[in-house]
Amino acid sequence: MKLSLATRIFLGYAVVLVTFGLVSLFSVAELHRNRLEIRLVSQGYLQLSQDAAEMEMNHANQQRHTARMLEEDSAEIRRAIIRLARVYVPTAFISQRLAATRERATQLRDMAPESEIPFIGELEARLAELDSRYQEYGRAAESVFDAFSTQAPDKAAVDRATADVLTMEDAIGRELRLLRLSLSNRIRERVDGAEERERQTGIAIISLSVAAILLGLGATAWSARTLRPVRTLIEGVSRIGKGDYSAQLGVRGHDEVAVLAREFDQMARSLQAREAQIKAQAEALMRAEQLAAVGRVSAQIVHEVRNPLSSIGLNVELLGDAVERATFPTPDESGEVRDLLSAVTREVDRLADVTEHYLRMARPQRPDLDPRDVTAVLDGVLDFSREELTRAGVEVVRQFAPTTPPVLADEGQLRQVFLNLLRNSREAMPHGGQLTIATRPVEQDVEVTVKDTGQGMTEEVRQHLFEPFFTTKEGGTGLGLAVSQQILQAHGGSLSCQSIPGQGTAFVLRLPRA
Repeated sequence: MKLSLATRIFLGYAVVLVTFGLVSLFSVAELHRNRLEIRLVSQGYLQLSQDAAEMEMNHANQQRHTARMLEEDSAEIRRAIIRLARVYVPTAFISQRLAATRERATQLRDMAPESEIPFIGELEARLAELDSRYQEYGRAAESVFDAFSTQAPDKAAVDRATADVLTMEDAIGRELRLLRLSLSNRIRERVDGAEERERQTGIAIISLSVAAILLGLGATAWSARTLRPVRTLIEGVSRIGKGDYSAQLGVRGHDEVAVLAREFDQMARSLQAREAQIKAQAEALMRAEQLAAVGRVSAQIVHEVRNPLSSIGLNVELLGDAVERATFPTPDESGEVRDLLSAVTREVDRLADVTEHYLRMARPQRPDLDPRDVTAVLDGVLDFSREELTRAGVEVVRQFAPTTPPVLADEGQLRQVFLNLLRNSREAMPHGGQLTIATRPVEQDVEVTVKDTGQGMTEEVRQHLFEPFFTTKEGGTGLGLAVSQQILQAHGGSLSCQSIPGQGTAFVLRLPRA
């Protein structure tokens, strides 16, 4: 079962609260139990013990009066002792004390626990037995008192009655002592038990409190561990705010923080992709502005330079024809003049070629898209450049896929792109090497790779490779790759470069299928 973050934290602290609540309830229950124990001892057994002690003392007084009466020889004094005994230690008084004590024992049942009911029942039985014996003793004592009160008592009858009374007094005295001792022992047992329970209760409360505190610390640590990804999330947001879109939290789990962290990671990736897209668009916009500037400059160059160059080229050709017909004093002078004219012709041709590049940049032609066999176009370009590549020591390897589909392209512009890439690859291998041309279908496009084994280029150079006017060659215009990329973009394709210093360069073209 998957629990939310709030639910888990709530459950953790609920367990802590329940634990402390149980400790409190246990403490209250033990305090209530101790209060009942104290009440049982103070208002129950202690009162019964006092009653038993008082009855024992009264019975002892009764025994002393009886012994004094039996020891006295004077009849007048004996009758006075009997009157005093009936007044100060009446038998009815003991019976009343026994009745009150029995009632107190009966009331004690309401406050006593179940474990004390048998002992209280035993007390009630003893008190009932004592009451019965006191009733019998009272009748026997009255008969003895009556016998001694007469003028001429029957000595034998009096001796028998006196012996019975003395026997009853001894038995009642033993019962009262046993009752008092039983209550004293019970009070001591209950007090000792209460002290032991209090000690155990204190240990239990301390142990439970420590356990509750440890549980609380554990719940706090667990909550802190559960909320730890929030700090990571805050740090990630801070990094995003500073422009570092590579921040990835990598939080695992299924709670809200983990889901939020995954959404944050997705947002960071989206922002990073958007930033890359914006950067690419900015670069494209910059290239477009540069191309627009080239267009404006090209239009001016074509207007100001092309026509004079054509006139200069024509006049140089006419001058060459005139030189062929002319005579010179020496053959060396004739050769020098012809070399100068050839140099002028080459420079004019080079300038015308430069103006042609600028003209293409200024007024790029809209491609005439038709289904074309890209392998046939490559074969034609390679056959056209075979002699040039052979002289440069370049070995051509063709890796055309047998199922290469046709592409939508302008054949003339496509040949221009391929010728430009072949020329760049040849110039990148001044001492010869291997040039690999490969084709393969990719999704809805056809991919063409032109790979050389030259010196390669650094990442810094590769980043500026398609910018207008950027070149690493002496005398280069820096427009060839820019124009090639512009042509492919007009075709709905793309041109990219992969290069490793010391291991060569690969240009990858993509053209849409027909």
